[in-house]
Amino acid sequence: MAALFESTGDGGAALALDELEVAILRTFEVQMLELIGPGPGGEDGGDPLAALFAEGPTEAPADPAVARLFPDAYGDPAKPEDAESREASGEFRRFTEPDLRTRKREDALAVVHSLNGFGDGGLVKLGAPECLRWLGALNDLRLVLGSRLEVTEEDEQGLYDLPDGDDRKALVVAYLWFGALQESLLEAITD
Repeated sequence: MAALFESTGDGGAALALDELEVAILRTFEVQMLELIGPGPGGEDGGDPLAALFAEGPTEAPADPAVARLFPDAYGDPAKPEDAESREASGEFRRFTEPDLRTRKREDALAVVHSLNGFGDGGLVKLGAPECLRWLGALNDLRLVLGSRLEVTEEDEQGLYDLPDGDDRKALVVAYLWFGALQESLLEAITD
């Protein structure tokens, strides 16, 4: 997988993908949508006015990868004795998480929609607004994969040294490719 973004010169970017790359991106984004969950009111979005006043959860997600997407705003979640920080984080989460989930869902959907019609590969051209959605979606993929792989800043080098038989190898390749895509997209839109 060597596909990287290139600038289109108008604030947008283009990416040539083959069939396998399209399938990998689409699969990971669909899985991201499953992790994020449906919007307020269920699958159909429900009442738009009610969604404006929807309150989110007050507890952090139990899944560490989802918690990485929706982290606590205050304190250290590893310190259960910090009740004041936990309460403040719960209040913050209650009012912000629904919008954050909506944005992350829209970012993932933007990638999926951009890939529609590219089953055999091809050139994906993105305008400036779509580039920002892709940046968010790629970042979310890296956060989730990094959490699943238990990547730390000190240990990222260990990813390059995994033996071929390691079950994590395919996820590591995807993690590194998504990082390269993210970096190349950022460079393409800032040229």
